[in-house]
Amino acid sequence: QLQLVESGGGLVQPGGSLRLSCAASGGTLDYYGIRWFRQAPGKEREEVSCISHDTYSTSYTDSVKGRFTVSRDNTVNKVYLQMNSVKPEDAAVYYCAANWDSYTDFCAVVIGEGRYNAWGQGTQVTVSS
Repeated sequence: QLQLVESGGGLVQPGGSLRLSCAASGGTLDYYGIRWFRQAPGKEREEVSCISHDTYSTSYTDSVKGRFTVSRDNTVNKVYLQMNSVKPEDAAVYYCAANWDSYTDFCAVVIGEGRYNAWGQGTQVTVSS
């Protein structure tokens, strides 16, 4: 069974950068689309970014467009979220989640927490000067 582990979180200053990683074990990510979610204290979990198994489909929530970049390296079974120009409102626990990708446009179709059946434990991102 596919297992996901996030890493790379930590303390970052406003305007700084951080790269999160989502590593898979128990299987290959080659045929899985990955979506990043985040949850801030007292708020609902929200979708942040998505990448299909073949990278043809990607998406970003409006608040991170132009600042975050999702990528993947299937040779090392990892997906990344590069966070630049970080803002205080980006502080949250970040999760990666996977679903089998058999879609033409994975990120446009596989939307919502309930569509993902493999989750990591999350990594904390704290934004503070």
